[in-house]
Amino acid sequence: MQIEKLEVPSPPTAEPEVQWREPPTIRRLEESVTNRIAAGEVVQRPSSVVKELVENSLDAGATSISVVVKDGGLKLIQVSDNGHGIRYEDLPILCERHTTSKLTSFEDLQTIKSMGFRGEALASMTYVGHVTVMTITDGQLHGYRVSYRDGVMEHEPKPCAAVKGTQIMVENLFYNMLARRKALQNASDDYPKIVDLISRFAIYHTNVSFTCRKHGANKADVSTVIAASRLDAIKMVYGMPIARDLMEIGASDNNPTRSVFEMDGFISSANYMAKKTTMVLFINDRLVECTPLKRAIEVAYSATLTKASKPFVFMSIRVPSEHVDVNVHPTKREVSLLNQESLVNTIQDAIESKLMSSNNTRTFHTQAVTSTAVSHLGVKKDTQAFSTVTKSQKLPINKMVRTDSRDPSGRLHAYLQDRPGSQNEKKPDLASVRNAIRLRRNPKEASDLTSIQELVRDIDSNVHPGLLDIVNNCTYVGLADEIFALLQHNTHLYLVNVVNVSKELMYQQVIRRFGNFNAIQLSEPAPLLELLMIALKEEDLDSASDENDAFRKKISEMNTDLLMKKAELLDEYFSIHIDEQQNLTRLPVVLDQHTPDMDHVPEFLLSLGNDVVWTSEKECFQTIAAAIGDFYAIQPPVLPNPSGNGIQFYKNSKRDAGTNAAIELKMPENVSDTDIDGELLAEAETAWAQREWTIQHVLFPSMRLFLKPPNAMAKNGTFVQVTSLDKLYKIFERC
Repeated sequence: MQIEKLEVPSPPTAEPEVQWREPPTIRRLEESVTNRIAAGEVVQRPSSVVKELVENSLDAGATSISVVVKDGGLKLIQVSDNGHGIRYEDLPILCERHTTSKLTSFEDLQTIKSMGFRGEALASMTYVGHVTVMTITDGQLHGYRVSYRDGVMEHEPKPCAAVKGTQIMVENLFYNMLARRKALQNASDDYPKIVDLISRFAIYHTNVSFTCRKHGANKADVSTVIAASRLDAIKMVYGMPIARDLMEIGASDNNPTRSVFEMDGFISSANYMAKKTTMVLFINDRLVECTPLKRAIEVAYSATLTKASKPFVFMSIRVPSEHVDVNVHPTKREVSLLNQESLVNTIQDAIESKLMSSNNTRTFHTQAVTSTAVSHLGVKKDTQAFSTVTKSQKLPINKMVRTDSRDPSGRLHAYLQDRPGSQNEKKPDLASVRNAIRLRRNPKEASDLTSIQELVRDIDSNVHPGLLDIVNNCTYVGLADEIFALLQHNTHLYLVNVVNVSKELMYQQVIRRFGNFNAIQLSEPAPLLELLMIALKEEDLDSASDENDAFRKKISEMNTDLLMKKAELLDEYFSIHIDEQQNLTRLPVVLDQHTPDMDHVPEFLLSLGNDVVWTSEKECFQTIAAAIGDFYAIQPPVLPNPSGNGIQFYKNSKRDAGTNAAIELKMPENVSDTDIDGELLAEAETAWAQREWTIQHVLFPSMRLFLKPPNAMAKNGTFVQVTSLDKLYKIFERC
């Protein structure tokens, strides 16, 4: 008998029990803990201590302030002044939190003029360091000395000999905050910050003398006397090389709906060269920072200074007390202004106007370099002077770059003989044109539309790094022919296809300026139907029958209807305006100082009708931008180039034959002036000269600023290396 084995199901696995935890208890922190936390916010580093103490001295009416620092301020910070001092009765509560003589109610903040008002600074210092105060007031025979720790006096005030004013010493800063102290161990980092801070106070408070030195040093790093003017103070603190390149500036606004303020100061000219922006900003006598204003100023300067150079700016702004909130930052480093955006825009406009009116010339200060100086390259260099010998002698002569990419103007024309009437008589000021090009910056966000953001990302992700370096740091040499221009980059010479480069630049500008175009108003409305008919006839010159005319008219009417349906989109996003009478009235400004060739308007409209993919948003915007790029590209003029064999076109007998084949006929060299159509020739010379001027002074400066060359340009012949200095020297050596 076979016994079947029964399978007994195993009991279900018990789920792990979720442990229940009680919520943590909320406790009131001890006062000593909260005070130390608050102190860490107010006293962030030694320079924070110096700033608070100097501001207290200024509030006390001091005319002389002395600062002594040891080990970057960690071992000792001593600030002495000749102000009105501290009363004996106030010493017991001097370093308690929220004790101040500056205000009594919250409403006082609306009209506060003193730099201190919270009563936190001295208290915070006592929680992170050892504070000693020595003070005397007018009429007293002696002063008092007292030490503080954790906000309270360590002993009763002791009589002592003292000079007028107050001396405060902060020792062993952050002795009880080991992590902060270790992070600040390098004295070479913090002492320069303190020197910079005192320098900023010194050039603003011209009625106060300042000194700042290291403990034990005989010579002060900052030493000023009461100055007659602010420019004199800048000379004392920053030196003559900076002061001589400064321009006085002022701006104001008294419109309550925009902003109410007065600004005066000094800004550097285009001659000033520095690697870091120096901006000294005082608002209602407070040393503060304003990031939007600094960014706006740097944008204004980007048109006149090279990429590696930054400006020097001193600015004093006065606004009504009720228009500024001083209580927005623990260290009072920043303030909040009413109508800040309008104020920043007004100041930016004033700086741009000043720079454009003063940037016609630049001065380069040189220094003589003796043979002794060249042999000892360790000699300290004048940062404001340009030596033409020191570095050039280190390079082999066949690797020496003899052009400056910061000056992109061409040099080839210097070797060409001017022809009468071959250039425009009107020559706009190059500096002002270049400024006008650069002042118009692309908005940070092209659009909120996802499709446009994707197109921008496509441009940015497809950049060829080698070509980008060439574009950003090239020097324009001149035109090689009707299509190609010559560029120099370092020791290499390149041929660049002007049509391809301008087409890509215009396309990228359309994408980045999407929805933010200025407009070109046409002098007369241009009827769409007629323009489209012209474009179709030019496409099919061989066929001129009535049947084909009817067919062209039908196509033109269909395209006109399509463009009328899309007129709102074209106007809103691309500033291409078509009125209700089916007339083209406005075109966008794709690149400042550049107007497209109006002879190509018919082809442009036909391209909008035939080549745009209207069914997909991204493809629609991309194909419209491509059509605009083709239209705005700098093409050769319709009239042949009158230089060389092109002059044959303008001989009356040949041109009257009604065909362009005359261009290809060989004409005698001694063509007389009477055989030439002078009016047409002058028109052609003007068009070609204008094109060359636009390429040199508009296209290439804009290319350096805005173009992100795609990878395809490295393969399709847009950029072609012609030669290099190394190869040329090898050829010359064989000769």
